[in-house]
Amino acid sequence: MNRSLMPLASLYGAGARLRRRAFQQGWLRSRRLGRPVISVGNMTVGGSGKTPLVALVAETLLRNGRKPAILTRGYRRKGRTDLIVLEPQPQRNPDARTTGDEPALLAMSLPNLPIIICADRFRAGQVAEERFGVDVHILDDGFQHFTLARDIDLVAIDVTQDVLYDALLPVGRLREPISALVRANIIVLTRTEIRDQAETEKRVREINPGAPIFRCSTGLRSLVESVSGRAIKPGEYGGRPVCAFCAIGNPGAFFSDLRRWGFQPVAEIAFRDHHIYSWDDVRRLNRAATEKGAAAFLTTEKDLMNLSPQLEFQHPLLACAIQAEIHDPEQFEQLLLAGIEQKQVGLKDMPRA
Repeated sequence: MNRSLMPLASLYGAGARLRRRAFQQGWLRSRRLGRPVISVGNMTVGGSGKTPLVALVAETLLRNGRKPAILTRGYRRKGRTDLIVLEPQPQRNPDARTTGDEPALLAMSLPNLPIIICADRFRAGQVAEERFGVDVHILDDGFQHFTLARDIDLVAIDVTQDVLYDALLPVGRLREPISALVRANIIVLTRTEIRDQAETEKRVREINPGAPIFRCSTGLRSLVESVSGRAIKPGEYGGRPVCAFCAIGNPGAFFSDLRRWGFQPVAEIAFRDHHIYSWDDVRRLNRAATEKGAAAFLTTEKDLMNLSPQLEFQHPLLACAIQAEIHDPEQFEQLLLAGIEQKQVGLKDMPRA
C-alpha cells in the first residue's frame, strides 16, 4: 500500500460522498426507465465474480418467463460507436474489440437476450424497451451508476479479496467508502469455495443488517476447445499438467479453482485485466508450457474473447466454461421475482423521465 497517496484517497472519498449526496438530495437527477432495473455491481475495481452473476440473474429471469435485457458500457472497447445493439440470435459471435470482452461473452452464452452497449445506460434501456419490448433490465456494473434509477441493487463481494478492509482509490481498490454498502438490497458473497465467508459476512451484517446475504461458488460446466468450440468433459484433462493463464481481476481465484477442479497447473501466468493478447504473449506462453511439460493450455472464456484466431498455440487451448452457483437458489429466485413484481406495480403510475 502506497501511503503517500493517502491524501488523494481522502479527496477521492470526499468526492464520492458528495456525488452520492447530490443524487440523494436531488441536486443531480436519476432518470427512471419504464421497466424495473436490477443492478449487479460491486464495491471495487477488478474482479468480484460479477459477470457470472449477471448471467445467473438473466437465466433466472428467462426461466420464469421474463424478457430481460442487459445494459452495459462495454469496458475498454475500441472504436467510436456510441451505441451498439446486440440483437437476440442463435450462435452470435460479436467482436470483443468492438463490444468489450464481457458483453461479447454474455452475448455468446445468452443468445436469446438483447444486450445494449452504451455509456448512457438510460438511453440503452429506452432502446431495449422500444425495440425488444423487454420487461426488466439488468444493469451491469451499476452500483455506482447513479444517473439511472435502480429497483434492486445486488452487490457482489469477493471473500478472497479482503474488500471490506481495503482502502479507497488510488491507494486501494475501493470505488467508494465501504459504508455505501448500506444501499445494497441483496448481497452475494462470491468465491466461498476458496475461503470461508464467516468473517466477511459478519462485517457486512454490521454495515447493512437488513439485506439478505447469499453465498456463491464457482462451478465448472465443461471445457471449451478454442478452435472448434466443442465442449469437452473436464475429466479428459484431469490430473494432467497444464499451463494456466488469464487476464481477469482475480487471477489467483481462477488458479485455485483449477486445482480444486482436479487439474494440475505446472505454470500459472497472469496478465492485466481485459488484456488483449499479442504474438509476444503467446510466445511467452508456449515457452512456459514447453519448459514445464504441459499437455494443454487452460484459460477463461473471457480470455478467449481477447485471443485472435491467428495466434498459434503449441498445445490444445481450452477455456473453462463456468457458472455461478448460489447456495440457496430458491430463495434467491423468489427475492428477485418478488422485487420485480413489487416495483412493476409502483411503476405503472410513475411518470417517466
